[in-house]
Amino acid sequence: MNHGLRRAMANAKMTETQLAEACGVDAKTVGRWITEPNRIPHARHRWAACEALGEEETALWPNAIRSALTTGPDKEIVQVFPYRSAAPSSLWRSLVTKAQRDLVFAGYTNCFLWLEQANLAGALRRKAESGCRVRFLIGDPDSPVTAAREAEEAVPLTLSTRISVTLNELEKLRDVSNIEGRFETGHVNLSVFRFDDEMIVTPILARRVGHDSPMMHLRRRQTDGLFDRFAAHVEELWSRGRDIQEVEHDAQA
Repeated sequence: MNHGLRRAMANAKMTETQLAEACGVDAKTVGRWITEPNRIPHARHRWAACEALGEEETALWPNAIRSALTTGPDKEIVQVFPYRSAAPSSLWRSLVTKAQRDLVFAGYTNCFLWLEQANLAGALRRKAESGCRVRFLIGDPDSPVTAAREAEEAVPLTLSTRISVTLNELEKLRDVSNIEGRFETGHVNLSVFRFDDEMIVTPILARRVGHDSPMMHLRRRQTDGLFDRFAAHVEELWSRGRDIQEVEHDAQA
C-alpha cells in the first residue's frame, strides 16, 4: 500500500475519481497507484498529483526520487522534455508558487506564460508584494536581432507581436516596485527561467519557435554546476539590459 499517497488524499479530502480528473487519468489507475506501492506514475502525472494534493513528490513516491538520483555532473537535471509543450503547465505554476526570493523570466518574449498560466499577473503581484524579486528579460522588438529571428521563424505571430503581449502585461504591473523589466537580445536562442533554486532552460533550435524546442528542468545542487552557469549567463545579460520604462520614455520624448 502507498500509505503516503493514501494519507495525502485523506488530508486533502480527495477521492480517487477527483484525483484522477486532476491528473488526466482513469480512476482505476489512481487505485493502482495506491494498492501497488512499487508502481511509479509518469512524471507529469506525479507532478499533477503533487499539485492537486499540496504535497512534495518525495512524500508520495520516494522511490521515484531515489531512482532519479545521480552522482555525476548531471545530478542537477531533474527532467528533460523533447519539446517545451510536452511539459505540464502545472509544472510552471508549481515553480512560480514555491518561489520566495527570485523569479527571473528570461525568455525572448515570455508570451506563452501569460497565455497558458491563469491570472499570472495576480500571482506575480502577490509574490512581489511579499518580497520576491521578479524580473523579465525580453528581446528588444526594434532590434535587428529580433527582425532576423522573425525572418527565420517565418510564423504569423511574430516575435515583436509576442513581445508586445508581455509589455502590455508588465504595464499593468508598473505600480509594483519589485517587478522589473529590461530589453536585451543576447538570449534570442536560449531561454532561462529561474525560480529560486530551480530553473527551466530552453535552447531555441533553428527555425523553431519556443514551444517546439527541448527543455530542461534543473535544480541547484552544487557550486559552479549547470544551474550556476546558466544563472551567471542571465545575470550578465541583465547587467547589459536597458530598462523598459526608460526606453519607452526616451521613445516618447
